[in-house]
Amino acid sequence: MAAGYSFRPRVWALALAAAACAAGIALGNWQARRAEEKRALGAAVERVETRGRFLPEHTVLLDNKVRNRRAGYEVITPLRAAGGDVLVNRGWIAAGPSRDVLPEVRTPAGELRVEGIALARLPQALHLREDTKTRVRQNLDIGEFAAQTGLRLQPIVIQQHSAADDGLLRDWPRPDAGIEKHQAYALQWYSLAVLAVALALVLSFKKK
Repeated sequence: MAAGYSFRPRVWALALAAAACAAGIALGNWQARRAEEKRALGAAVERVETRGRFLPEHTVLLDNKVRNRRAGYEVITPLRAAGGDVLVNRGWIAAGPSRDVLPEVRTPAGELRVEGIALARLPQALHLREDTKTRVRQNLDIGEFAAQTGLRLQPIVIQQHSAADDGLLRDWPRPDAGIEKHQAYALQWYSLAVLAVALALVLSFKKK
């Protein structure tokens, strides 16, 4: 320790540094998990094809999905197929001028063929407390949704690539796109956590 200085930490400064450190680590871990999820999705792409009919009464809109700088929703609808029910991410639809009015989603009736890729899960947004029984959600967990609806859902989600008369946009990004971005964000959040601790220590040294 340099002569003439003493270590005299202040409780409020340490508490603030601990909170900033915890937040940085939590957000860094979340970005790191997103990178791993996309890496796993890119390595496990499997093309699938099935036939069945959609169950529009169980349609869910995943919020905060942006395409071409426009806010909107991804439309998730269960498909009743011969092998069991399966969730289908049908595509993207733009949000209206008011968030209080949901867009009208057209759902083809009768049996149809759906082609796409099988995903183990839907990408997870940063988890916040929300009502998981509403039509508009941030996240959708297969097991939880099956328990709510009584559907016997297969443990996959089909990202639809085949055309359909529903007006939805299916310009999907690659499953592994954005890995480097998530890794860079994770590094920034971890650096913020380290900086918060370092500043708290430095500011705790006072001249005698």
